[in-house]
Amino acid sequence: MHKHYDTLVVGPISLDQNIDYQDFERREVGGAIVQSGFAAAHSGNVTAIFTKLNPKDADPDAVFAGTGADIFWKPSAETCSIRNKYFTADKERRDCRSMGKCDPFTFEELPEVETSIYHFAGLVYGDFDGELFRKAHATGAKVAVDVQCMLRHVEDDKSMQFHDWADKLTYLPEVDFLKTDAAEAAILTGLEDRAEAARQLHAWGAKEVMVTHNTEVLIYDGTQIYTCPIVARNLSGRTGRGDTCFAGYITERLRADVPTALQYAAALVSLKMETPGPFKGTREDVMAYIKEMY
Repeated sequence: MHKHYDTLVVGPISLDQNIDYQDFERREVGGAIVQSGFAAAHSGNVTAIFTKLNPKDADPDAVFAGTGADIFWKPSAETCSIRNKYFTADKERRDCRSMGKCDPFTFEELPEVETSIYHFAGLVYGDFDGELFRKAHATGAKVAVDVQCMLRHVEDDKSMQFHDWADKLTYLPEVDFLKTDAAEAAILTGLEDRAEAARQLHAWGAKEVMVTHNTEVLIYDGTQIYTCPIVARNLSGRTGRGDTCFAGYITERLRADVPTALQYAAALVSLKMETPGPFKGTREDVMAYIKEMY
């Protein structure tokens, strides 16, 4: 009897150095996979996680302790490491530098498990390539991609700059769920209007497109634009909001329609933003938050 997973979250963990506008430094083990893995597992989904790192830097089982997820990992020469220097209290402006880059992921390394969704939660260009998405899609599972990792390039001086995804037209048709923020959507499409950008990304092949913004989350499924507001009462846990929202949405779509899944994801990220770190609450907490705030 094979174990079947709702989602397999794939990506590097990151040794993050976050320096705020007053030069206060906080070091933590983070990355999209940590935020996404906790959000998926704590939302009640049968979750597997596959990461790569240099084992001298962190213990994957310890990083994901308390998720209830099954952890798989392979060694990498370097562990991904990112230094964020924020210039303002609201953390909207920052300088990002790469202090270490993970080895690329290949389909052949992924654990041989049955999963409904392959969730690719990368951090920089080079973590994944389009062929990885194509091979995952060929298994019959849904493919979810946060497009940040196809746009954010590590330059020679270790700064990180965003560039368009060169082979997007080839690989967007392999993507069932595409996550982008408003700025990334504009880079991909040249369109500032979030709804128009979502329509364009769908026209290029992505089946369901999520565009996040600090005021709301937008979904386009090919027929209708849906939006749901972010209603966090404070923003102390801003880091990881997009990853949390996306993981909550795609797993909820396994059992719910678009507007229901969108409301769950918006409530999940609003609740998560009130506390630093990945989401440690429960599905019941999110349902109670929906009742109270929506």
